[in-house]
Amino acid sequence: MRTSLAPACFATFGLLALGCDDGPADGLPNPPPAGTWIAVEPGGDTVCSRGTDYRFFVRGGRSDRVVIDFQGGGACWDEITCGAAGALDLFSDDVGTLDQFTAWIEANGQGGYLSDDPANPFRDWTIVHVPYCTGDIHWGNTSTTYGEIEPLTIEHRGFVNASAALDWTYARFTNPSNVFVSGCSAGAYGAVLHSAYIANHYSDAQVSVFADSGAGIITSSFLEDSLPNWNAQPNLPPFVPGLDVPLTELTLADLYTRIGMRFPEMRLAQTNTNYDQDQVFFYTAMGGMAVDWPDEMRASHDSIAAATTNFTSYVPGGSVHCAGIYPIFQERTVDGVSLVDWTEQLATGETMPARVVCEGAECCDDPICEECAATPEADRATYCQFCRDWPTAWSECTAD
Repeated sequence: MRTSLAPACFATFGLLALGCDDGPADGLPNPPPAGTWIAVEPGGDTVCSRGTDYRFFVRGGRSDRVVIDFQGGGACWDEITCGAAGALDLFSDDVGTLDQFTAWIEANGQGGYLSDDPANPFRDWTIVHVPYCTGDIHWGNTSTTYGEIEPLTIEHRGFVNASAALDWTYARFTNPSNVFVSGCSAGAYGAVLHSAYIANHYSDAQVSVFADSGAGIITSSFLEDSLPNWNAQPNLPPFVPGLDVPLTELTLADLYTRIGMRFPEMRLAQTNTNYDQDQVFFYTAMGGMAVDWPDEMRASHDSIAAATTNFTSYVPGGSVHCAGIYPIFQERTVDGVSLVDWTEQLATGETMPARVVCEGAECCDDPICEECAATPEADRATYCQFCRDWPTAWSECTAD
């Protein structure tokens, strides 16, 4: 179901959102009835990269369990990458409409954690979906002009936009028991940074982070070229010790470790396929070597797990980028452990799920890409685009 963004008031009764007469005095709509999506336009300083309006989307559901989902969509950090949104599709520069978003779920996401599929453990949770249109992994707060001959100004306001969605959420869900902070690709980085603010606000809730396909394997040159252009430094959570150093001296593993140490009851998790095609593409675009990426990803996981006890990871074989937003969320298995069951334990289980990592030949076994190859091109799912070079790009998976 969909509805307009006209202000409407809903309060919580039991576990579901029901109609009411009043609510927060910010003039914005309140949570809709269960199963209904609405768009919320927060206004203020929120904006997309090229000046279009920003909005976020909310699906009504349980008031005690809330998904805060950060959308992915690439990144841009210089004149070439920021100017190529349409030509190369390196980042999303506009949010789109509510109808476009729900149509995407219906076409691509049935079975993922945003869907109402009966087997989806989050089917009755409230969902706050934080769209991404600023090219700054939800971390930025500045206006940057790239190029001298034909100057291009990009509004890197991802942190501002995400904070507006969080403020709306805080005002309407005052005491949830479980908060599941998720994100695919660029959204995975938004999820982990903003999870510190979420855990700090919801100090009595079980906050879990599901960072899908965002391992943070980057080059030093990228650090120097990107984060300063986004003005991300001031947006690091000041209440997390150890983050008061220049961003160019921090790794993503450091961010996980410091947040994990500050919030020991929080659950932090990553899932990345062993040969993630999209992450490898961006790593090589930054100047890295593709062959190094799998080992670098695993080493990052190991370093986080060694430094904090509240981190876990799930690494399947193959090259597909993102899983949670697609039907493959319910199809992925590693060593007999399904990704959907592993994620449900992360979000609501009594204990964190153990690390699950493919080894050896298992990392070269990708039934998802095999299914894509057996499907006529016109009928292939969106995620099949990440099977284009599989397994030919990896000698260890093509050797006899």
